[in-house]
Amino acid sequence: MKVRKFVSGLSVMLVMACASVQAKSILDLIPTVGQGSQQGSRQSSLSQGEALSLYSPGQQQNSFDDCSDKFPQTRPISLANVPAKMKPMALCSDNFAVLYSQTSKTPLVVVERLNSQLLQDAKGEERTNAFYPDPRIPKGARAELSDYRGSNLDRGHQAPAADAPDQKAMAQSFALSNMIPQDPDNNRKIWSKVEKDVRKFSQRAGGNVFVFTGPLFDAGFQTIGENKVWVPTRIFKLVYDESSQRAWAYVLENGNMPIQKPMDYQTFVETTGMKLLGDLPVSGSVGRLSSI
Repeated sequence: MKVRKFVSGLSVMLVMACASVQAKSILDLIPTVGQGSQQGSRQSSLSQGEALSLYSPGQQQNSFDDCSDKFPQTRPISLANVPAKMKPMALCSDNFAVLYSQTSKTPLVVVERLNSQLLQDAKGEERTNAFYPDPRIPKGARAELSDYRGSNLDRGHQAPAADAPDQKAMAQSFALSNMIPQDPDNNRKIWSKVEKDVRKFSQRAGGNVFVFTGPLFDAGFQTIGENKVWVPTRIFKLVYDESSQRAWAYVLENGNMPIQKPMDYQTFVETTGMKLLGDLPVSGSVGRLSSI
């Protein structure tokens, strides 16, 4: 059986590889998802009109032109390098960019540019909890709120709500195009700790820190809902500190598993097949791979 690999040059490419590669990529990583309480069963939503009004005309286009600054060296991911069968879309928001798949009905990669000033602005912003299907994506090619209902899985942010520097960015973070079906214990405990560690580092960094977050799917991955939203088997978060040129990553199972130490960038590439930093200089990792 052949396995797809998610690769990039700062562009992202999916290529075919042997099943002997230990940890593959967009179609290939992890076990069954655990059980947990449904996140936010009483939470409000936005109407499609209200949701669309959150986005500027430029952000309503299938293009990264309006958010190229979210990528290192303003070099966005190229949709031309993603297989047509994944039906990719480029979605811009104020605080992050999403490479979205109309096939998986999930993001493939979400990219943020963090720095101390942005995170200072984000402190104290009230969490809205108003989830909504992204109105920029056609019906049938997107996740709906009903897909998560009764799944026992959370709607897990890829660009965290806590990174949002204002209320508009906060509201945009609750689009389902920024969500994956996530094990509740993983989302609320393990992954929350990873997100906090990345924020802590980014607040101390001397400049911009670029964060790539996304799902990985093992052969045999599950789906939820009428729209068959793909359930990730693993989740990754790759961090690149522009000033120091250090890079490290987490690749964690989508379950209630002990948190693992971050890995260096080369190990991340070898483990996942994803060369998301392309030819950017990488001069080291984080400490001796202890917790941030």
